[in-house]
Amino acid sequence: MLMSTEPKKRDVALVVDDSPETLRLLTDALDGAGMTVMVALDGAAAMRIVDQITPDIVLLDAVMPGIDGFETCRRLKRDAGLANVPVIFMTGLAETEHIVRGLEAGGVDYVTKPIVIEEMLARIRVHLGNARLTQSARAALDVSGRFLFAVSRQGKILWATPQAQKLLADHHGANASDDAGLPPSLLQWLEQARKGKAGAKSQAASLPDNPQLRLYYMGELASNEFLLRLSKEAGTTLPPEFTSELGLTTREGEVLAWLSKGKTNRDIAQILGLSPRTVDKHLEQIYAKLGVENRTAAAAIATNATRRNS
Repeated sequence: MLMSTEPKKRDVALVVDDSPETLRLLTDALDGAGMTVMVALDGAAAMRIVDQITPDIVLLDAVMPGIDGFETCRRLKRDAGLANVPVIFMTGLAETEHIVRGLEAGGVDYVTKPIVIEEMLARIRVHLGNARLTQSARAALDVSGRFLFAVSRQGKILWATPQAQKLLADHHGANASDDAGLPPSLLQWLEQARKGKAGAKSQAASLPDNPQLRLYYMGELASNEFLLRLSKEAGTTLPPEFTSELGLTTREGEVLAWLSKGKTNRDIAQILGLSPRTVDKHLEQIYAKLGVENRTAAAAIATNATRRNS
């Protein structure tokens, strides 16, 4: 059997710390573990380095002069190419407040100083392995033809499959990898969905200015990374003239139109991003305005109106 003579790619670690002793300790240990090491004495130097090369992992001191580690991490994570590079914080601050700050800034882990090399190397191996699995899964999604994308807790788009990116680009009129993100009106829905609030996790939401584009919450992928599915629903509505003649609001016209397509109240709620209770209230108003008592009679009126105006 032929053996490959191609050398194994060395992982690249960026170590950011203002302590020469820490830099020397980590450089020796990481080099001995077969990694290529880049060093930076502060956050500004780290940003200059990542402009030239993308590391596989970042070891970041939390407390440094100038730009501290928390802000450095936030700036790194704003770059789409670095969003999924794991960042491990190194800190002498073991208080919960500082640990939480590091994780909220985008870090995946932390170690306290003085650093135990064996522990650090073990954590690095775990996070490099997780990062590779994530990259492999994302590559598989890209070729699967699915309309998936991920957002941060703040609604910023972190990545999207090509199919979802095209829909988002058409919607935003720009590339989805720009600073476009979820509109503020959907951030509350995302917050409720990720916390597992009753109904929100299974309920779809529509983009405010394009109700045909529907979002479904699929789950949490990683710290501050949430998977959404994008769906383009077939549009349907009653003719505006007919809606106004009956005294229906635009939303009531949409509910009635979906009703005429045979959709259940729960289906209509998911399509329009409403609660089932709100749909029930709309139907009560629709029945009263149309002078009917049930959905079958209301659907018949809507169907006839659509035929006359088609």
